[in-house]
Amino acid sequence: MILCRDCDALFQSAQRCPICDGARLVSHPELTDLTIAHIDCDAFFASVEKRDRPALRDHPLIVGGSTRGVVAACCYIARLSGVRSAMPIFKALQLCPDATIIAPDFAKYSEASHQIRSLMTSLTPLVQPLSIDEAALDLSGTETLHRAPPAVMLSRLARRIEQDVGVTVSIGLAANRLLAKLAAERDKPRGFAVLGRDAASLLATEPITLLPGVGPALARKLAGMSITRIGDLARLDPIKARKMLGDDGPSLVARANGIDHRQVDPTRNPKSISAETTFAENTADPAFLRATLIQLAEKLARRLRQADSAAGNLTLKLRTARFETRSLAVPLHAPTQLGETIRDAATPILLAAADGTAYRLLGIGTNRLVPASEADHGDLLDHETPRRAARQRAIDELTAKFGPNSIRRGVD
Repeated sequence: MILCRDCDALFQSAQRCPICDGARLVSHPELTDLTIAHIDCDAFFASVEKRDRPALRDHPLIVGGSTRGVVAACCYIARLSGVRSAMPIFKALQLCPDATIIAPDFAKYSEASHQIRSLMTSLTPLVQPLSIDEAALDLSGTETLHRAPPAVMLSRLARRIEQDVGVTVSIGLAANRLLAKLAAERDKPRGFAVLGRDAASLLATEPITLLPGVGPALARKLAGMSITRIGDLARLDPIKARKMLGDDGPSLVARANGIDHRQVDPTRNPKSISAETTFAENTADPAFLRATLIQLAEKLARRLRQADSAAGNLTLKLRTARFETRSLAVPLHAPTQLGETIRDAATPILLAAADGTAYRLLGIGTNRLVPASEADHGDLLDHETPRRAARQRAIDELTAKFGPNSIRRGVD
């Protein structure tokens, strides 16, 4: 089956659309049967800025802080020169000296995101936001309502987002969330790709890093086992995978085979991430409380990085020996994934609460998650935060290679 993305006509075979002569065609035997979609905005921050500055449409654009900051996002023209997100801006300008730099406007991006999400929910209530610029959709059972298969409705949605919001999206359509996400990455920008029963053979020769959860450190570990392609991992016996890779081994093999049982769950976002501990004995010791906070801050930061998210706010949780819970807001000047930043922000609040009261529990968390791309950029007065972020990435690679206890932070 073939779909014309310009007029939504469905037909069996042709090089161009027999209705409108369009050339933007999507072809797949299961095109009208698949119902799980992944929608990803193309270079979202940069696209919103170009929408508002038409003169920059054909020019390289970088969204980021000062020249001492890092790239929050960049357009596809800048990417052709090698510019990437999280790259120091001074390096990005070396690669693309003609680029225009614009400071990020997260309020504007959030507004555009809400517009897009509203259009998604007009197709199905089963929309799970995954970040500010992407979401998973389950369109099962919507064909009768819309009088068109999900593929057609997704094509219409992409055109409407482009018309109403002024940004483009790429769409992946498949039988599950994992394959839909991988499909969405195959044809960017303005893409529409489909992965069906042919997924295993199509993905077999792709690099292992294409799989979500396989970062540089794990990829190097797998390469040491002669596993460099998704097909190599897919052929691995799950029991052997557990012995070689630990508890996550069998799930890695399942992902390599395109297996994913996760449901699209609209209730999952927004969510919170936290870390807490209950003491063996009640304590009022400020030094002990601060040492515990350092450990919890690192644990929270690690969980944020694993979720590819950042904390937009922080709350300190204390429970007294009398089971009274105190929730204290912690001022946070900008989103962060760094344990040091979390620790430094929360320590004054904790020490103020260490007034002789005996506590049985301490926790730190966030209930406002934002994309990792918004975190730890620094500014003209803060040159150290981007360096801390780069240092943390290096630490993450070392701990992934040598174990979580290979590096420990001291108490100052």
